[in-house]
Amino acid sequence: MSRQLMIYERAVPISSERHKDWSVRTGGDFGFAREVNSVPLLAAEFIAAATDHAIVFAGDENTVFPSVILGMHDNANGNVAADGSWTGGYIPAFLRRYPFVFSRSEDGKTFTLCMDEEFDGFNKDGKGERLFDADGNRTQYLESMLTFAREYQALFERTQIFCNRLKEHDLLDAGQAQFNLPDGGSSQLGGFYTINRAKLKALPPETLAQMASTDELELCYVHLQSLNNLTPMARRLAAGAAAPETEAKGKPGKKAKADA
Repeated sequence: MSRQLMIYERAVPISSERHKDWSVRTGGDFGFAREVNSVPLLAAEFIAAATDHAIVFAGDENTVFPSVILGMHDNANGNVAADGSWTGGYIPAFLRRYPFVFSRSEDGKTFTLCMDEEFDGFNKDGKGERLFDADGNRTQYLESMLTFAREYQALFERTQIFCNRLKEHDLLDAGQAQFNLPDGGSSQLGGFYTINRAKLKALPPETLAQMASTDELELCYVHLQSLNNLTPMARRLAAGAAAPETEAKGKPGKKAKADA
């Protein structure tokens, strides 16, 4: 599974001097996420996300972080429609935060709010929400995004503690999913980690008690339960991909046209 996080093409620090006349239109257009098949997920999002998505862990032998699977293939998010609308139920905070993001200083002590200047919603025509007022002060909208980014960062750090606990107790195994599709074919997805249920149950009672007290044990089982969403997701995405073709074939006297 490709962990494609590079939806930020040109993230630069926000400043009243550079962005005083900038506005941003946000809302229902998630076209920027069309080519990501997974995105990071905060621990605080597990329960909400598990209703619609499969939660796995992406990374390497040294560092992992929770992710939600959004597509069956690399460079393909099956939850973004042709018009950019979101069709996949729960929307991860990683995507709701865009086009804003915090950058960390080299010593890790300072965070700066940045934005992706390549986001299509930015403009100097006053369309949407302004970033700064006429006096160069942050608008209420920008203040709200700053608060959101701060909260996200705090929850990110807490999620990393949870992941470190999983690594500490050697609870993660490399995983691979195989989907049986409605047309009789199959699809495979790999490159992620899942919690080993047997190893989890075999932990010492005092460790399980500690993880229960911090809600980490609940997170483990929410993750395991969410894996049941993989097959329904694959069938839904396969059916959605087949629908336009079926509709085109069903129109008499017309031929389907290939995209330019």
